[in-house]
Amino acid sequence: MKLTELFHPENIRQGVCFSSKKRLFESIAHFVVEQLHCEKGEQACFECLFEREKLGNSGLGNGVAMPKAKLPPKATDKALAVFLQLETPIDYGAQDGKPIDLVFAVLVPENQCQTYIPVLSHLTEKITDKNFLKQLRSAKSADEIWQVFEMADQTTEETHSLTESET
Repeated sequence: MKLTELFHPENIRQGVCFSSKKRLFESIAHFVVEQLHCEKGEQACFECLFEREKLGNSGLGNGVAMPKAKLPPKATDKALAVFLQLETPIDYGAQDGKPIDLVFAVLVPENQCQTYIPVLSHLTEKITDKNFLKQLRSAKSADEIWQVFEMADQTTEETHSLTESET
């Protein structure tokens, strides 16, 4: 799955500020509330993010976090993803002790978790690409972030095509 299939322009925020992880999760829930098909969707989304975080910190290191949540199937029939570029890094409790400034939040219907395991794996692989992260950090607008996602997808396609032609 391409980044541009998982993330959508309306769920990208650039230069946002949060005082804490809790405020960050509240904002993620707020950003996707219109896409949720359930009463009290914002609260449900926040609670799912918060509960999942209690199982283990989603800070991946190098200033990046990937909070995840399983949403009730009635809330949505597809994965929702939010990307946030923070203006000021926040303490996230990441294992490397560094504050985070890039957030890739992924919310998946609980009945489709198995479907998205390869997607999360691919996303994690992309997040370890220092050049990709550098481009995201230097983006000055949501449109520029979207262009970085498009370029990353194109690079992945080209790499995949080369690999297939070699076999």
